Amino acid sequence: MKSKIRAIIVDDERLARNDLKLLLKEFKQIEIIGEAENVSAAGKAIRELKPDVIFLDIQLTGESGFDLIEKLDHLPEIIFVTAFDEYAIRAFEINALDYLLKPVNPTRLARALERLAQPIQRKTENVRSLLYEDRLFVNINSQFRFVKVSSILSISAAGDYSQILTATGQKGLVQKSMKEWEKRLPAQYFCRIHRSTIINMEHIERLEKWYNYTYRVYLKGIEKPYIISRRYAAQLKHKLG
Repeated sequence: MKSKIRAIIVDDERLARNDLKLLLKEFKQIEIIGEAENVSAAGKAIRELKPDVIFLDIQLTGESGFDLIEKLDHLPEIIFVTAFDEYAIRAFEINALDYLLKPVNPTRLARALERLAQPIQRKTENVRSLLYEDRLFVNINSQFRFVKVSSILSISAAGDYSQILTATGQKGLVQKSMKEWEKRLPAQYFCRIHRSTIINMEHIERLEKWYNYTYRVYLKGIEKPYIISRRYAAQLKHKLG
């Protein structure tokens, strides 16, 4: 017999938690193993109970669901349950499983739970393009942090991962290919300059010719230049106008 999906509900409103529990009773594959009304209690419950999924409100008393995420060493699947509209939600890019708007629609909830049961399919689903003002949720020095897309200086290939370098010198690993980054980043700001490198053109300090039709580009605050291969030189020059 297939084991149930263990869930925790995090919401500072008791009635909202009760409403969601009532809806989830219709889904026999879900077992609610705990609930919490604030970040502190939620963090303790998640560390002790190790749920498979968190139904998480964004706006909690005095803090937010994102504050909770930053305090966790290991992230279960996350389904946001929030009164925020979809425009506000899209400012965050943390690979959440889904977003449910309050009051929760049972059909929409069923769809989210279907996705929960199909992790392989989720990885192949189309994902939206990023906006320059978006924030990414990345692992920096073994801790999860939010990073503004606009603050990214460069992205470099790192095996099965890619490494982000920010304007403040922070480095973070993300499990995304260079091809995916190139597809999702805003093209008016980011340009691929090498098979293994993408840079933010807003942070270019100067560009100089090198040898054999290649170039070197210097980014603000970075002493060592990046090499632009012949293949990508024309593309960068065109974007820079």
